[in-house]
Amino acid sequence: MAKQKASPPGAVRRRLGGAGASAVGWALRVATSIVAWTLLLHLFTFLGVPRPPLPIARPSCLGGRNNSTAAEAVVAAGEAAHRVPPALPPRRLYKSNGYLLVSCNGGLNQMRAAICDMVTVARYLNLTMVIPELDKQSFWADPSDFGDIFYVSHFIDSLRDEVKIVKELPRKFREKVPLSMQPISWSSEKYYLRQILPLVRKHKVVRFSKTDSRLANNGLPLKLQKLRCYVNYNALRFTPSIEALGNKMVSILRRTGSFIVLHLRYEMDMLAFSGCTHGCSDEETEELTRMRYAYPWWKEKEIDSEKKRLEGLCPLTPGETTLVLKALGFPRDTRIYIASGEIYGGEKRLAVLKTEFPNVVRKEMLLSDDELGPFQKHSTQMAALDYLVSVASDVFIPSNDGNMAKVVEGHRRFTGFHKTIQLDRKKLVELIDLFEDQELSWEEFSVGVKELHMGRMSQPTRRRVIPGQPKEEDYFYANPHECLGPARKRMERLKHIEI
Repeated sequence: MAKQKASPPGAVRRRLGGAGASAVGWALRVATSIVAWTLLLHLFTFLGVPRPPLPIARPSCLGGRNNSTAAEAVVAAGEAAHRVPPALPPRRLYKSNGYLLVSCNGGLNQMRAAICDMVTVARYLNLTMVIPELDKQSFWADPSDFGDIFYVSHFIDSLRDEVKIVKELPRKFREKVPLSMQPISWSSEKYYLRQILPLVRKHKVVRFSKTDSRLANNGLPLKLQKLRCYVNYNALRFTPSIEALGNKMVSILRRTGSFIVLHLRYEMDMLAFSGCTHGCSDEETEELTRMRYAYPWWKEKEIDSEKKRLEGLCPLTPGETTLVLKALGFPRDTRIYIASGEIYGGEKRLAVLKTEFPNVVRKEMLLSDDELGPFQKHSTQMAALDYLVSVASDVFIPSNDGNMAKVVEGHRRFTGFHKTIQLDRKKLVELIDLFEDQELSWEEFSVGVKELHMGRMSQPTRRRVIPGQPKEEDYFYANPHECLGPARKRMERLKHIEI
C-alpha cells in the first residue's frame, strides 16, 4: 500500500481556510505554551530551585470564553507537570575503589552535616556509599533509620551523577568484616586521598564509626564545598510525611501573620551534659549531676556552672531569654514557636516567658494527637519537624550555639539571608546580671542588648578562619559562603572532580 505524501504546512493552511486556520493556530499556540511550561517546571525541579508560580489569567476587557479556556489549559498543564516525576540526572559511570559504610553519631543536625561530608568524601575517592546508619545509642535512644527521616529514593537519585549510593552491600561482601575506623577530625581532602584511599583499595569495605566533624571547614576545593551544599540543600529531603506535617504547621502559623522560632535549648540532656545549672534548685542540680555521671562517654564531669555561664558557654534560661526578647523590642503579641524537646522544669519554668509573651505555641498545640502520635517516641523525627518550621520562620533565635542552631542558620542564609539572631551569651549574661542587680535601668539594658546584636543578624559575611584551631573557627554549615549569592542561584552541577 502506497504511503500518502504528507501535505506541507502551507497546503494545510490553504485547505482549512480562514476560520479553520485560526483554530489550528490557536491550538498550536496553546500546545506550545503547555509544552514550554512543562519543560520549564522540569528544569526548575532539576536545578533544585523553587518552581515559578503558574500564570494567572487576567480578565479581558473584551470578555468572552477564550481567555479562561486558555488559562485553564495552562493550569492543567502545570498540574500535570507536578504529577510527572522529574527527569533523573544521567548516572555517573566510574570504577569504584570500594564501599563506604557510615555510622553517624549525635542528634539530627550533627548527623545531617556528617552525611553531607561523607557523600563528599565518597565522591572524591570514587567510592560506592551505602545508605548511612543513624545513631541509636545516644541519650535519645531513637530507633529511627535513615529512611524513617530522609527520603531515600530522592537521596539516591539526586546524587546519581555524583556518586553511586546503594541500600546495602552486595551479597559477596556481606560476610566480610569491614575495616572499622574513626577518621581524624577536621581533615582536608588530602588526608582522605593519602591515608584513607589506600585502606579502602586494600580492604574493599571500610566503616567510619564516627562521622561528625571529620572534614575541614576551610581550605577544601571549591567543587567539594559546593557538593556539601548540594547534598544538604537538595539531596537531603525529609520523608513526605514529615514534610507534609512541617508544611502544615508553617501554614497554621502563617494564618495570623509573621512568627518567630525560639530554639530554647533548655532540656535535661543539654543541662546535664554542659553542667549549666544557673537558676536550678539544689534538687535539680543533683539530678543533672547524676545524669552526667551516668553517661561514660560524656567526658567532662566536674563543672563549675557559674564560671561556664560567665564564659558564655551555657544556654540562656527561659527567664533570661524573656528579658532578651523584650529588650530587642519584640511586641507582647509576637507569635513564638518553641522548637525544642521537653523543657527542664516544665510549664513552671516557662511561666515567665508565657506571661510576657502569651502567644507561645508548640507542636502539640498545632497538631492533633493522631497527627503527632507516630512521631512522639522518635526524637529525631520530632526534631525534623522543628527544623522545617525553623527554616521557614521570619526570625530564628537559638538560645544556645548547638548543631541545630548552626545548621538552621546556614540553611536560612542559603535561602536568602533570613534573619537569625546570634545571641552573644557572654556579654548578655553580664548585662542581665547588671540589670538584675539594679546597676542598669531598663532603658540602659535594652539599648545595650540592641547595640550588642546589630551586627549579629546573619548579614552576609565570610567564615572566620583560625589556622590550627578548627574548633574555634566558624562552622561551615552555619555559613557556607562559597554556595551563597550567585553561586547559590545557579547551583552548578558538580562534575569532573578528579583524584
